Amino acid sequence: MPDKHPSAALSVSGLSFAIGGTTLIHPMSFEVKTGRRLVVLGPNGAGKSLLLRLCHGLLQPVAGQVHRNDHHPAGRRAHAMVFQMPVMLRRSVFDNVTHALATVGVPSAQLRSRAVEALNRFGLTGFSERPARLLSGGEQQRLAIARAWALRPDLLFLDEPTAALDPSATRLIEAMLGDLHAEGVTLMMSTHDLGQARRLADDVVFLASGSLVEASEAHRFFNDPQTHQARAFIAGDLVW
Repeated sequence: MPDKHPSAALSVSGLSFAIGGTTLIHPMSFEVKTGRRLVVLGPNGAGKSLLLRLCHGLLQPVAGQVHRNDHHPAGRRAHAMVFQMPVMLRRSVFDNVTHALATVGVPSAQLRSRAVEALNRFGLTGFSERPARLLSGGEQQRLAIARAWALRPDLLFLDEPTAALDPSATRLIEAMLGDLHAEGVTLMMSTHDLGQARRLADDVVFLASGSLVEASEAHRFFNDPQTHQARAFIAGDLVW
């Protein structure tokens, strides 16, 4: 378990979640350190997506707490989330961004310039007037990241953001995430791709059956895993 860090972007303490009496996330504690990239790993059904939704505040835990810095001036969000299947409004690419900005209180006089900046930043200027739902999967994911980036978050959650993309789109998204990290955005993302985790992670949280099995810096996790479940997962064996 990582030591307490004074500049944690997010702290999880005793977090658990259940539905209908079935515990899906067993009590766990960890931190996401400011400016780092924490990757959540684990087999299918381990609880990766649930954990991200709990950390983002989309779900309420049955016990424990998530501590985030939720105090930001109008026009910014402390944190934002990009989903595996991005939600596109029935609007143009440009309007998808301006709508998101309006919901956080960006003044109307700034909406256009902020949206133009975001689309330009992620290579989407030429798609500005196209219906967002007609974009390809990779283009929609770029738009989802551009829309989140426009909110100026300090912490960005990403739930398997390249799972449905081809290799070229995946490389492009990974490059974008690398740029965001270089700009100082803290990232917490899930993936089932061990190669991607090796490329991107600074820290790893490994889940199995809704429990936190191992949490460490990425180089230690991949080179010297401390649990048999982590060793089996890295080797490509089934983890139950």
